[in-house]
Amino acid sequence: MSAQRIRLLVVGTGGMARAHVEAFSAIDGVEIVAGIDRDANRLATFCDEHGIEKRFQSVDEALEWGEFDAVTNVTPDAVHCVTTLPFLEAKKHVLCEKPLAVTHADASRMAEAATNAGVVNMVNLTYRNGPAMQTAAKMVASGEIGEVRHFDASYLQSWLTQDAWGKWDEEEQWLWRLSSAHGSKGVLGDVGVHILDYATHVAGSAVASVSCRLKTFDKAPGNRIDDYVLDANDSCMMHLELANGATGVLHASRFASGHINDLSLSIYGDKGGLEVRATHGVNTLRASTGEDLLEGVWRDVEIPESEPWVFERFISAIRGEGQMDPDFARGADLQKVLDLAVESDEAKGIITAVQA
Repeated sequence: MSAQRIRLLVVGTGGMARAHVEAFSAIDGVEIVAGIDRDANRLATFCDEHGIEKRFQSVDEALEWGEFDAVTNVTPDAVHCVTTLPFLEAKKHVLCEKPLAVTHADASRMAEAATNAGVVNMVNLTYRNGPAMQTAAKMVASGEIGEVRHFDASYLQSWLTQDAWGKWDEEEQWLWRLSSAHGSKGVLGDVGVHILDYATHVAGSAVASVSCRLKTFDKAPGNRIDDYVLDANDSCMMHLELANGATGVLHASRFASGHINDLSLSIYGDKGGLEVRATHGVNTLRASTGEDLLEGVWRDVEIPESEPWVFERFISAIRGEGQMDPDFARGADLQKVLDLAVESDEAKGIITAVQA
């Protein structure tokens, strides 16, 4: 029996769009039918490369055509909301890149619109794909480490100190991430959202309060390169209290020399602890539970070779074969914490309670 055909529209044809198209094209029954980009040259190059026939320079043009079932939104953060809402109104399923929006108000509008439309809606929080992270979440949920009391999580990158991913001071794909005028929320919005989701998903609890410090470092004369004012935050440190009473710290940085793209989480309960790592693309999980606690012994935990990626889960949810997780509601909850983190930093670290 052949898989249900899903016709997919790609919104935004920058660097990340290539990863989306390659992943979706590998799923049985998924057909990339059209692309949208305001930049006609970039759109043509992208569509030619991937054999995409239909090309549009606006959302309205694509909606007028209408011959698609679902959308993957890979536009810059600042336009996620305005480019997604029309598709939801048209009752199209949408996968949106993270963060869902750049403000909680916009993210909430998107979540509400998705609920009202009754369509599949998901956020591409990439590290939900990690088998170690998902195994750890299941262990916590089943009570293997008891009541969660403390956690320590980090997402460390070093592309501002080494050229492992390219020259940040010459390439637009990096420069825009350093400029608030170009829609960036800095490291907080770029990767802070990932480690926030990572830690709280494993802990199995929402955030109750946050205190945050953000830091922007001088990186060029006048902290400017051409049209890019380099004012977005480069490092963040956050203290969180969760609804379940646990407390912990998160930190994210682009100045973590030697760490190209590394995530880590240590989480402790009253019956044991877990250490989750995603380093150089390798997932690992260790635990200290039961009798091992007496001697502080940590042992490797067997994890699956892989987890279904968000692209597969999105299509499965459309076909009625799986859950849509993480959804827009989750994206809005995360954005609320990020907004409050910025408020906390501006108020010089005063802890701000997160209202339900």
